[in-house]
Amino acid sequence: MNTNEVQQSPSQAEFREAMAHLPTAVNILTTDGPNGRCGITVSAVCSVTDDPPTVLVCVNRKSAMHDVFRANGRVCVNVLGGDQQELAMHFAGATKISMAERFTWDVWDRTKDVPVLKNALVTAVGTIKHAVPMGSHTVLFVNIDQINTRSGGQSLVYFNRSFHRLDSAPPVPC
Repeated sequence: MNTNEVQQSPSQAEFREAMAHLPTAVNILTTDGPNGRCGITVSAVCSVTDDPPTVLVCVNRKSAMHDVFRANGRVCVNVLGGDQQELAMHFAGATKISMAERFTWDVWDRTKDVPVLKNALVTAVGTIKHAVPMGSHTVLFVNIDQINTRSGGQSLVYFNRSFHRLDSAPPVPC
């Protein structure tokens, strides 16, 4: 075993295996403000309510960027398309490209108060209204005030510990 790995209990291992079989959208959560500009790849994003429009995002408290998101208070959930796996890997920390360099690429709309990915399937910009610690993570409740949806294209999903492209399919008749 790698010395950097934390020993898991049988129930933790079972839970992680089960969650690996839960398909989820791949997103890049971004922020900018007095505490810095950063982004991370996240899969734990969920709608909460449409009145007011609110999503929850789970961020590991051990992440170096956790406190930056909380302190800045404004974020963008960028829902990735099927062709954006490489970007997901960069923001997951799987490459050695610095955070500063990631934001120099011509993929960002710089007219907003937070980094917004130009070709994301969905961008949802909002303000963190509540932050609730839960185990190793913090659940951020984000009230959304700007939404942009791009039609067409594939979605990038994470399932069974790998990325997959998901095409939209015509509705199945009942």
